[in-house]
Amino acid sequence: VIRGSGLDVPAAIAHVKDTGRLEGLKGTEPIGHEDLLALPCDILIPAALEAAIHCGNVDDVRATLLVEGANMPVTHMADDRLQDAGITVVPDLLANAGGVIASYYEWVQNIQQFPWTRDAVISRLNECLSRAYGSVHQAAEAESISMRTAAYEQAVRRTLRAMELRGY
Repeated sequence: VIRGSGLDVPAAIAHVKDTGRLEGLKGTEPIGHEDLLALPCDILIPAALEAAIHCGNVDDVRATLLVEGANMPVTHMADDRLQDAGITVVPDLLANAGGVIASYYEWVQNIQQFPWTRDAVISRLNECLSRAYGSVHQAAEAESISMRTAAYEQAVRRTLRAMELRGY
């Protein structure tokens, strides 16, 4: 659904609780998947489907920043075209890291038998994600490569280093 002045989030939540869907929310109009991806916006977050943005619709994307909330929502060829168009893509590897890191923090707390406060978890998570984003963004800028390439290069280097430390 779409509403020119923005969604009334509390009303949307209540509507979904009552009906199980956003469709029919008062003051909104239905919008199709392809039309949604083509809306002019600052930030587009495809968060549902793999390959949602592909060569058939990539030229319709009018965001300045695309954050991959789903796993692989942009195909390889579409990713290249987004880069060529000057649209920054935060890859799923980086954008989805928070859940993996939070799971690790939960494991650490269980091992230590020492629970952290919610604020401590959020603080550590923010610090870790800010550092990761900064590192990837800096590498992408310095090497004139995409953030996806920079993120994968860093991941491979870290994995290789960990394997070397373990004698593999």
